[in-house]
Amino acid sequence: MAPTSPTLIGSVRRALVLLELVAEHHELTAKRLARMAGLPLATTYHLLRTLVHDGHLRNERGAFRLGPAAPRLVGQGRRHGARLPEWLRLLATDLDAPVSYAVMEDGEVELVLSVDGPDRPAVQEWAEYRTTAHAHALGQCLLAQLDAGARRAYLARRPVSRLTPRTVPDEEALMRRLAGIRRGAPVVEREEYVLGTVCGAVPIAVGGARSAVGFSLPVAEEDRLEETALRLRERLEQALTAHAFTVLT
Repeated sequence: MAPTSPTLIGSVRRALVLLELVAEHHELTAKRLARMAGLPLATTYHLLRTLVHDGHLRNERGAFRLGPAAPRLVGQGRRHGARLPEWLRLLATDLDAPVSYAVMEDGEVELVLSVDGPDRPAVQEWAEYRTTAHAHALGQCLLAQLDAGARRAYLARRPVSRLTPRTVPDEEALMRRLAGIRRGAPVVEREEYVLGTVCGAVPIAVGGARSAVGFSLPVAEEDRLEETALRLRERLEQALTAHAFTVLT
């Protein structure tokens, strides 16, 4: 008796093709997805609506990116990559500075992990990160990834406050600063979160997740702030190119 062929569900296979394309290209429109997958546009929209509804994709002004449920497909769930501490330790040594990783999760800025530099400890979280995102580079980096409406909503819950004389003075000043940050560009702040310390951060644009990696330096080393921020971006781009971003999601 000849073996029977397995029953294949076409819609499942088509949905997985769309997920793979978005994962590979990070951001695609419905029309481009339809062309790349060889699917009718109406079918593509139907599949995309389902994937967005279930959280596997996110629709951001017509561009589709991986959504909050996508990490569960590779067994990560809400946990962060097991290799994250190792990667941050290597980064701290390379930058000769303490480094930290933060995410925007459930509408809040969350500090996930900090690693000391070779010769100095990370800045102590003396004020809760979720209430002081306006004052530190990691928080500003995450807020810059939101649209203007989402920023306003966040600041309505977590209003701007002066932590040091150099903290951004009010919400309008912060909104102008965030609007001027180019997509993917490093963010730096000088003694806005704590006196005596300058910080930089770089956004991680992978799928629909919002996260960032940052570092801190004593103000005496402020002259290498911009250079270190650019080096951090280079190291992050190398990790993304090598598909090592799984440690960060």
